[in-house]
Amino acid sequence: MSVIDQPDDAAAHRIMASAHRHRGDELAALAHLIAAQTLESFAADPQHASVSELCDVATGYYMKGDHATAESWYRLVLKVAPELALAHQNLAAICASAGRRVEADAHRARAYRAHRVFVERASQQARPILILCAGREAGNIPFEILLPTDTYTRIKYVIDYAADGEDQQLPPFDLAFNAIGDADVAASMDARLARFGERCQRPMLNAPAAVARTQRHRLATLLSGIGDVVIPPCIRVEHGPNGAQALAAMLAGESMSLPVLARPAATHGGEGLVRCETLAALERHLAGVDAPHYLSAFGDYRNADGWYRKYRMIFVDRQPWPYHLAISSHWMVHYFSAEMAANPWKIDEERCFLENPTDVLGARAMTALAAIGRRLDLDYAGIDFTLLPDGRIFLFEANATMRVHYERTNGPLAHKNRYVQAIIDAFGRLLSLHVPV
Repeated sequence: MSVIDQPDDAAAHRIMASAHRHRGDELAALAHLIAAQTLESFAADPQHASVSELCDVATGYYMKGDHATAESWYRLVLKVAPELALAHQNLAAICASAGRRVEADAHRARAYRAHRVFVERASQQARPILILCAGREAGNIPFEILLPTDTYTRIKYVIDYAADGEDQQLPPFDLAFNAIGDADVAASMDARLARFGERCQRPMLNAPAAVARTQRHRLATLLSGIGDVVIPPCIRVEHGPNGAQALAAMLAGESMSLPVLARPAATHGGEGLVRCETLAALERHLAGVDAPHYLSAFGDYRNADGWYRKYRMIFVDRQPWPYHLAISSHWMVHYFSAEMAANPWKIDEERCFLENPTDVLGARAMTALAAIGRRLDLDYAGIDFTLLPDGRIFLFEANATMRVHYERTNGPLAHKNRYVQAIIDAFGRLLSLHVPV
């Protein structure tokens, strides 16, 4: 990823704004014009100048997924306002996603050195919700869609950087939502979260103890006894076994046969996921890693028509809601790479699932899914799975980090928004039960 070093000279940005406008790129032209105006304001009156519009430019690119451009603008922001927490937060996320861990850690430290509490205020009538977040690693539930600021005042508390005494200094809140949904990320904070929970006088959603039970290697134990659910064997390794013989013995001890999927802990969406067909390949892979990994048995879940299907349902107050179905020719199924929108038959099949999941999955599978939701015992969570030919659920993962989002209202997937809204509305009703209006 090549990052342009934005100049800190206002005149240069005005020249670039003119050039981009001449090429018809109005968005880039506006960005450079805002940069010029910001730099001029700080040069004229640094005490009253604001960097917010320039930061919005960077954040706009960040939200679009253009991390290289976003990084260049955030770095310019920090030239003007070196301690701006938001810029450091998002630069930390950008660096972490690019594997630049040292830089990511440095930006996180800068972001949270001065502030651990960030308040996004809504109207005076809005209910204040405390959101427990992790700052050191990406492991938070994407809570923005669940807690819109036109309804709730969001009090984001980066608890892994906060001393215990800061718990007593928080702004008033009606309810706490534990948004640290990745059990591997939360593991290092177990004691801290437990102490907060003991002191918290308000209801808390997604109890940390329930989140902790969703680590991949603990799911089989957590969900044991639920009928019509297949969970592939999974083990957690802190480092690679010493030699092929030890590795073979470890797999045999868990009744795990090849091929094996290896993935780093605290990752999702296929990040770092490798399918190892042989013992030698698995040994080589583990020899080159320096972080905890999960090893899980691979099951070829391809349907009779040759396609792989991955269903996602979201649990709100332990009840399952359909969210999406991705259909791919590859065993590693992602919605964005499955070319769903380009294939009307896939969209039609997904629509059937969204409209009536019981008709698509069958009563046995729906009964199993409801039982999984109750056993997870989380206020917000999700599950990725496929349906086996005999009607059973084959589970990929179940945890609280599952993301939902709206589709473009003028795009080919706009019809899905009513089902997204159903999830958001269900979550809103859950909040109202705990904090009556």
